Amino acid sequence: MRAASLLVLGAMLALAACHKADTAPGPGGVTVGEARALDDAAQMIEDQRLTHDAIPAPVAPAGASSKTSASAAPKAAPTPASR
Repeated sequence: MRAASLLVLGAMLALAACHKADTAPGPGGVTVGEARALDDAAQMIEDQRLTHDAIPAPVAPAGASSKTSASAAPKAAPTPASR
């Protein structure tokens, strides 16, 4: 029984040693703790995103046309005369 307890205790200590400290260097020049905080923040933003069908399509005002008339199109700037 005592050997089994020591074996379990040894396994727990070995697993605890595998975990990096929050101040250890991590990916991209940030610490492990900072990388974890950035991942958590990104997940929170992703969880708050709306689906495409959550926002209704815009409604055109009455009398508006979907085509641009020729008179409303911008005119090209005059070119200088060649000499």
